[in-house]
Formats: sequence, structure tokens, C-alpha cells
Amino acid sequence: MINKIWCFFIIISVIFSCINGNLEDVNESVFSSINDTTKMVINLFGSMCFWCGIIKIISETSLQEKLKKIIAPLNQRIFKNLNQESKAYEQITVNMVTNMLGIGNAATPAGLKAVEELEKVNPSKDELSDEMILFIAINTASLQIIPTNVMAIRNSLNSQNPSGIMIAVWFSSVMTFIAIIFLTKLYLKLRRK
Repeated sequence: MINKIWCFFIIISVIFSCINGNLEDVNESVFSSINDTTKMVINLFGSMCFWCGIIKIISETSLQEKLKKIIAPLNQRIFKNLNQESKAYEQITVNMVTNMLGIGNAATPAGLKAVEELEKVNPSKDELSDEMILFIAINTASLQIIPTNVMAIRNSLNSQNPSGIMIAVWFSSVMTFIAIIFLTKLYLKLRRK
């Protein structure tokens, strides 16, 4: 559906540029945006490789256990019915840590594994468990401490202060996280009734 919408916008913009005699400007903007996008992707690729490597190191060392202990009080309050020694709990922790580091792309594999593990302990296979709904909502909210991808994008666009957004990110991230937990818990209570 989105592909059709984008095609529609592109066709309409080309038609309007032909009518207004601006086809050369459209052509120039297309090629300049391709160039800018390529530079940005290369910068993001380096950042993603670095952070994916860090996450791999974390998952292979005892640091993962330390991070699990740091996040444990929060996760115990959020996922009350989940066994803390389970693989699902471990993958949820890895997912939350990578999201906190602002690298959502690296968090995706852990998120998918967490959902797979949650499905294994789900008593009703035809619907999502409360923990699955809660995890998906939290993963979407993505509590961030270091907005790595956003800073990499700002850096690739020659920002004078790529990290100047930190306070705004912290505030919006924490508020979104609290709101999503509250709304999801409310939904789950209503669903049980």
C-alpha cells in the first residue's frame, strides 16, 4: 500500500513539474538527494557496525549479566509473571539495553527472539499473552539514553552539535515509556474483564 502511495506522489510531482516547467529542478533534486542519502547511509553503516559489535561483545561476556541486574528492578515490576531465569527474560533485557543505547536495528534480533520465547510459554497459542503485548509496546516506545542513530544522522548532516538533543530525547523517551506502560497495563486490565 505504501509503495502505491509513494508512486502516486512521484507521478503527481512529475506531472506538476512538467506543467510548471520545473522538470529540471526535480531532476536535480532527485540526484542530489541520492548523493546525500548515500553519504548518510555510509555514516550510519559505520555507526551500526560499531554498536552491533558492542552488543555482540556484551552478549558474549558477563557484562550481559551485570546489565540484567541493573535493569532487573524495572523488569521485575513490568514483567511480574515472567521467570527471570528464562530465555525470554534474557532476550527482553538485551532488547531493552540496545534500545537504551539508541540502536533499534541491533535490538530487532533480540526482540524477535524474545517474542519467540514468550510464545513458547504462552498458554493460549491463538492470542498474544499479556507479557507479549507489554513487551511489544515497550519495544515500540524504546526508552533511550543514548540516541546513537539520531546523533549519527545529525553528524552526517554536518550538525554543529549532534548530541545537543540529549535532554529532549531523555524527557520524551521517559514520558513515552511511562505512558506506554500505563496505557498497556490499563488495556490488559480491561481485556481481562
